[in-house]
Amino acid sequence: MSTIYIQTTQNVAVEYETAGVGDRIVARLLDWLVLLLYSIVVGFLIETGTHLGDDQQILMVLLIGIPVLLYNPLFEIFFNGQSLGKRARHLRVVRLDGTRPRVGDYLLRWLLGLIEIDICFGLIALITRLASSRGQRLGDLAAGTTVVNLRARADQDLLALADLDPNYQVVFPQAAQLTDHDAALVRRLLQQGLRRHNPQLLREVAAKVQALTGIQTDLADEVFLQTILRDHLQLVSGEMA
Repeated sequence: MSTIYIQTTQNVAVEYETAGVGDRIVARLLDWLVLLLYSIVVGFLIETGTHLGDDQQILMVLLIGIPVLLYNPLFEIFFNGQSLGKRARHLRVVRLDGTRPRVGDYLLRWLLGLIEIDICFGLIALITRLASSRGQRLGDLAAGTTVVNLRARADQDLLALADLDPNYQVVFPQAAQLTDHDAALVRRLLQQGLRRHNPQLLREVAAKVQALTGIQTDLADEVFLQTILRDHLQLVSGEMA
């Protein structure tokens, strides 16, 4: 599985694993399964509940054809780059410039996807995905996007919730100001900095977290980031309990 670096809007390079061909195929098959089940259920309800002749066919087109056609762009637009299949496989559409994909990006991916995936049975998408170093099909190349794998590998998960001491005492209550997205980004950058022995990256991330939360501390950058993430996990788990 190849790796890409995306420069975030905070001018920090984030490392992602591109989604593998197998994961993307499985995600697409899951989406097709969802649409098939939806079509069967709605079609059955229409046929058993109405006897309208031509009007029934129009109703079928409206309630089945349009949702099936627009399923991918609508889900990706409203669910942050994830269809149900992508969500099940922990995949997401992201822009290579670090910004959030725009509506036009999702629509462009969808329009080209109708050709390279639906009409050509995925052959063009498979060829371009295998040839691309960034895991992009034609729609991704046109929109400046790619699909990444969000799953954290076990050997990189430094702060798994299962490893958190139930008696742990929160050091920085300001960690509650971090969103889940913030914490995930900090964790990924911490893992990247430690793995690549990059103290400058850790320093930049620690400074941004301190500026965001208003924390002042003399802790070393690595220790501070680990502590703030443990605090966040503890606070989140406490809310869920």
